[in-house]
Amino acid sequence: MSPSAQPGLLYSEEEEALRAAVRDLLTDHCDPAGVIARTESDAPHDRALWKSLTEGMGLAGLLVPEEYGGQGAGPREAAVVLEELGRAVAPVPYLTSAVVATEALLACDAGDLLAELASGRRIGALGVGLHLAPGAAFTAVRLEGGALHGELTGIADAAVADVLLVPADDGGLYAVDAADATVTAQTSLDLTRPVATVALDGAPGRRLGDADTAVRRALRAGAGLLASEQLGLADWSLTETVRYLKERKQFNRPVGGFQALKHRLAQLWLEVVHLRAAARNASDALATGRDADVAVAVAQAYAAAVAVRAAEEALQLHGGIGMTWEHPVHLYLKRAKADSIAYGTAGAHRAALAGLVELPAP
Repeated sequence: MSPSAQPGLLYSEEEEALRAAVRDLLTDHCDPAGVIARTESDAPHDRALWKSLTEGMGLAGLLVPEEYGGQGAGPREAAVVLEELGRAVAPVPYLTSAVVATEALLACDAGDLLAELASGRRIGALGVGLHLAPGAAFTAVRLEGGALHGELTGIADAAVADVLLVPADDGGLYAVDAADATVTAQTSLDLTRPVATVALDGAPGRRLGDADTAVRRALRAGAGLLASEQLGLADWSLTETVRYLKERKQFNRPVGGFQALKHRLAQLWLEVVHLRAAARNASDALATGRDADVAVAVAQAYAAAVAVRAAEEALQLHGGIGMTWEHPVHLYLKRAKADSIAYGTAGAHRAALAGLVELPAP
C-alpha cells in the first residue's frame, strides 16, 4: 500500500475499501456484548481481534516503511482505521502501539523494533502519561549505572505492552522489556483503554535516540489521529440514536418525528460533519507535513466536546434502555470522556493554537 495521494479531505477509493474491510472484521469479531463482557473481566484487551487486525490485515504496520516490514502507508489510512475502531470502541492497543509508539520509533529510526511492532507480534507503549499534550513536559526516569529507576503513571495499554519506550534523565529514549518492569493497573474510566503505573527498579534499557524529539512527534501524531477515533464514536452515537428514534414510538408515532428531537439531532449532525472536516484535515496535515501543528491543535480543540455531546445525547435519547449496563452506549460515553483529556485537553490545544497563529489571549 502506497501513501495516499488523494487531494483534499475526501476519502480515496483505497481508503473506502480499507474502511469496508475493517468494518466487516469488527462486525464479525467485535460485538458490543463481547466488549462489555471483557470490561467485566481481568483481560479487557481483545488479543484475538488484535491478531486479526495485525497479522491478518497488516494494519499495525500502516505507518511503517516497507523496508522495515510495514505497509508504507500514512496517517490518512491510519485515521480511517481509527474511525472504525472508534465506532466499535474496540479494546485493542492500536492508537498506543501502531501510532504513538511507532511514531516515537520512527523518530529514532529504530528499524528492528519498528519491524516487530509492524508485524503485530509485539506491542509497544510510550512511557508518558496519556493526558500529556504535544510539547508538554513529561516525567523522565533516572539512569544510574546503565539501569533505569523510577515510576511512570497513566501509561495507556501498558498492561499488554511487550516493550516500553521510556524517557530518561540523560535526554534519551530507552526501550525496556516489559518483563523487566512492574506494571500495576490504575482505576480507569474507560475500561476499554486501561492505564497503569510502570515502576522500574534497575531495569536494563537500550538507548534509541533523543527523547524530546521522539515524544513530541509521537504525541502530535497521537493527538491528531485521536480526532479520527473521536469522529468514529460520535458518528456511531448519532447513527444509532437516529435509528432508535425511528423505531421507538410514543402516542402511536415514532419518537424521531417530534420536532424538538429533530432539531437536536440536526444540530448534532452539523457538529459531527465539522468534526469530520477537522479530523480529516489533521490526518492529511500529518501526512503532508503542511501546518501539522495547527491542524492537530484545531482538531483537538473541537473534537472532545463533540464526541462527548454525541455520546451524552445518545444515552439520553435512548431513554431507560440507554441507562442499562447491557446497552453499549455507556462504553462510548466513557471513551469520549477519557479521550477528552487524552493527549491534551481542548483548553491546552486552544492555548497552543493561539501561540501557533500568534493570537494569544489578552
